[in-house]
Amino acid sequence: MSKEIVLVGRSNVGKSTLFWELTGKKVKVGRRPGITQHPFKALVGGVYYVDMPGYGFMFKASKVNQEKTKDLIVEYLEKHGRDILLAVQVIDAASFLDIADRWEGRGEVPFEVELWEFLCDMGLDVVLAANKVDRIAKLDLDNALDLICERLGMLPPWRQWIDRVAPISAKRGQIEPLRTIIAGRLARMTQ
Repeated sequence: MSKEIVLVGRSNVGKSTLFWELTGKKVKVGRRPGITQHPFKALVGGVYYVDMPGYGFMFKASKVNQEKTKDLIVEYLEKHGRDILLAVQVIDAASFLDIADRWEGRGEVPFEVELWEFLCDMGLDVVLAANKVDRIAKLDLDNALDLICERLGMLPPWRQWIDRVAPISAKRGQIEPLRTIIAGRLARMTQ
């Protein structure tokens, strides 16, 4: 059985764009959340890349369908856990802190934090793809990444986590930090 690199995260954070950058395989993308409805796989270099549907708000989807999608993601991860070489949690780094503040202000755990903890609790090798960093001012980027890491339970500075945190801009094709992490995991797999 081939190993998998799974892209997972909230709707509309750029998973499908990142999937295309990593695989060269086009999947339907759109400005509104919820375009990807089912896992989409592509075999590249002996490894399957999997673009998962997003969770959370989905355009024109009922709460029931949103929960079904969340269940589908959890079931997929649990069923394929042994085959997952790397779980890449994609976030919108530009809006992550605002969204987390809103959720925490209501006394709730943000989806992103809940997912990170779930993936780690599953014993998966988890990497954070902090997407859309091009929307953060260069002077604020290190501070924003430090705060994101802190919310996910990793002590700042974020640069000590370069094997787990990849600041990227998938839309601009700037994904080298993630490619470097993936290459390291693939090299470890073949040893």
